Amino acid sequence: MAKKDPVLVILQLTGGNDYFNSTIPYNDPLYKDNRPAVGIKDEEMILVDDEIAFHPSMASLKGMWDNDKMAIIHGVGYENSPRSHFRSMDIWHTCEPDKVGTEGWLGRATRDLDPNKENVLTAVNFGNGLPRALALPGVSVASVSDLSTYGILTGLEADQRAAALERFGRMYAPAVGTGFVMDYLSQTGLDALKGADILRTAPDKYTSSVEYAASPIARKMKDIAQVHLAGFGTRVFYTQHSSFDTHASQLGMHSQLLKEVSDAVSDFYQDLAEHDASDNVVVLLFSEFGRRVHDNGSGTDHGAAGACFAIGDPVVAGYHGEYPSRKAEDLQFGDMVPNHDFRGVYSTLLEDWLGLDANPIVGGNFEKLSFIKKG
Repeated sequence: MAKKDPVLVILQLTGGNDYFNSTIPYNDPLYKDNRPAVGIKDEEMILVDDEIAFHPSMASLKGMWDNDKMAIIHGVGYENSPRSHFRSMDIWHTCEPDKVGTEGWLGRATRDLDPNKENVLTAVNFGNGLPRALALPGVSVASVSDLSTYGILTGLEADQRAAALERFGRMYAPAVGTGFVMDYLSQTGLDALKGADILRTAPDKYTSSVEYAASPIARKMKDIAQVHLAGFGTRVFYTQHSSFDTHASQLGMHSQLLKEVSDAVSDFYQDLAEHDASDNVVVLLFSEFGRRVHDNGSGTDHGAAGACFAIGDPVVAGYHGEYPSRKAEDLQFGDMVPNHDFRGVYSTLLEDWLGLDANPIVGGNFEKLSFIKKG
């Protein structure tokens, strides 16, 4: 039996997920001292061991943990966090903390996975627009808001499409030049059309006994499952869920978001396992930063260090890295300090999972953690 290609699924928790309330160091008195308003009650926590508890909405992920399918990567971030959503997400997407980058790390990875551009579906994003992480000139990425209705001019015959693209070119040429427009259309535009034609066949190929939860992220994860199971050769999937920016009314808001993500990821994994298609998939959950250690009376403000979660058959379950100190003297501007560079997380995935050279993709050599099984 031929060895399956490794597949990476990125789930972005947009807005700054509260690390301190997701993976709770419940025996540390500083937790209760710092969370008088939004702290999780002892009787509601889901105990993981004698040090860490999960938020009560993470029951489905606790099931993954109990089955040795989940790794928690502690203290992830980078130095001198600007605590700005846009800047921080740019940094995570481009691996450029010192300047504004334009090339996405996953765009570079996609280029290296498919250097001859043999598959227009090597990378697929589920959501509106294209994340900067996937943006790279010359690399085509399909971006799908809803797989069941996806398609760009897909209702037109080939000659009608050509005419429509030509009209599009004439419309935009005066502003940016004929050459630029036609070059773009001849490559990216036609690749998108080809990808749309292929992707819209995925739902017809799909059957499953798994009933996904009724949430936007569950629908996206189901779409990813359908494309993966259709065998189109997609190696990189990207999606996101929001908004984890819990400055106010955090208790209810964060609880719902974590439940939606936890249930969606669990349903996705069950779906793949049912089809014997989970053994070559790793899911990474990340957020642009954690939240401030002390709550603000209703929620939490932007912080620095956060956690990543790696999920799937190929992960080395358990904790990786160390939970940063919560002691007041060790905080910076009231935040836990990252002790593991996010580019090290990427490097682990790129090299130990996808088999690529991480250095040119992330811009240097960064400490890796052993959360991917060898061989």
